[in-house]
Amino acid sequence: MRYAQIRNIDISNGENVGVALFVQGCPFHCKNCFNPKTWDFNGGEEWTKETEESFIKLIERPYIKRISILGGEPLTVNTVISLCDFLNKITVLFPQKTVWIYTGYTWEEIINPTIEDDASVARKEILKYCDVLVDGRYIDEQRDITLKWRGSKNQRVIDVQKSLQTNSVVLHCD
Repeated sequence: MRYAQIRNIDISNGENVGVALFVQGCPFHCKNCFNPKTWDFNGGEEWTKETEESFIKLIERPYIKRISILGGEPLTVNTVISLCDFLNKITVLFPQKTVWIYTGYTWEEIINPTIEDDASVARKEILKYCDVLVDGRYIDEQRDITLKWRGSKNQRVIDVQKSLQTNSVVLHCD
C-alpha cells in the first residue's frame, strides 16, 4: 500500500476531530478532482511498519474520535487488501473510534461486484470495519458546496452498519 498524506488533525472529512489517511493511486480520474496528485499508483510513500505505528500513535490521542480513509481510491485492488487488514487491527485496538471511508465505488458495486476476486472480497470485508461510507465518483456537473462531507449530489453518506443490518442503503445524513 502507498499513501499520499497523513493528517494528524482532521476536521473536514467526517464528524468530530479525526486523523485522515490519503492513500495513493486512483483509477477514476474524476474531472476537477480535489486531489489529483493522488492518482499515480507509483507516487506518494510506501506504507511501512513504522508508518503504521506512527499512525496508531496519532489515533491513541483521546480527543481523536474518527479515522478517515480517502485518497486516491482506498478500495482499489492495489490498496484494499492491506487496508482491510489494517482497519481490522484499528477497530480491535480502538473500538470506540469511528471509521469513515471515501470511495469512488458505489455501495452497489461493493455489495454486488461484477467479478468475484480477492479485491472484491476485501471490499465487502472492509465494510465490517467501517461506520460511514461516502460512496460514488465525484461528478463535477453535480458539484454542490452546500452538501455535508461530499462534493457532488450523486454521492451518498451511508451508515454502513445499519445498511448491512437492513440489507439496503441507510443514509447517515442527507
